[in-house]
Amino acid sequence: MCVPCYHTDASFYLKPAAFMDMAQEIAYWAAHELGFGYDDLHVHHTAWVLSRMHFHFENLPKWRDDVSLYTWHKGADGLFYLRDFYLQDKDGNRLVTGTSSWVVIDEQTRRLVRPEELQERLGTDGCVMEDAIAERAPKVTMPRGAEPEPAGEHTVAYSDVDIIGHTNNARYMVWAMDCIDFETASTRRVRDLYINFNKETTPGTCVQLFRLKTEEDGALVWYVEGRVDGKPAFCVKMVF
Repeated sequence: MCVPCYHTDASFYLKPAAFMDMAQEIAYWAAHELGFGYDDLHVHHTAWVLSRMHFHFENLPKWRDDVSLYTWHKGADGLFYLRDFYLQDKDGNRLVTGTSSWVVIDEQTRRLVRPEELQERLGTDGCVMEDAIAERAPKVTMPRGAEPEPAGEHTVAYSDVDIIGHTNNARYMVWAMDCIDFETASTRRVRDLYINFNKETTPGTCVQLFRLKTEEDGALVWYVEGRVDGKPAFCVKMVF
């Protein structure tokens, strides 16, 4: 595939949220090929929902670069189903690696469906036990004792909502990047991106945004958290 202009920033680099869009699309198609994609789950009133992600951006591609994106699923791990990703350039050089943790929800009750209830539909066919990133995507929270500053609010609208009827995972990253200063966002590259989705948000939901700038192991780190009624809906950690 060729990186299109509408997926890049003012420096021509692929935006982190755009990579999340790409990863989501290939994940849906890969699951479909193995018999547990959107349509397969939908007939049972269930759906895939992303819970956690960690992407490592080693060398971001730019506008018009030819890239190849790969994904594979690694089966169940407790309550989660694991899926990894790998993006490379036309010469086979590694650009992005990623790991993600998914859950299945009941579309009507919005409650979690436990893996043991899905064994017949979500077997081990097609599992590849290779790690793009060895560690599972971690839990992400604001640092203990920190006092993040308010960064505005966002009301979930038409452009945010996906086929499941809630905010698409990549939109949270768009909100997070818009919370940090433009100079950092536009001139420095995200090296590692961690994101947790704790509570779904739906059209009309008002999300209060909070941000914290800090330093960890010599690296610039931004945390962005979205809260609904005072409770975390998502949290992002961006390491520059």
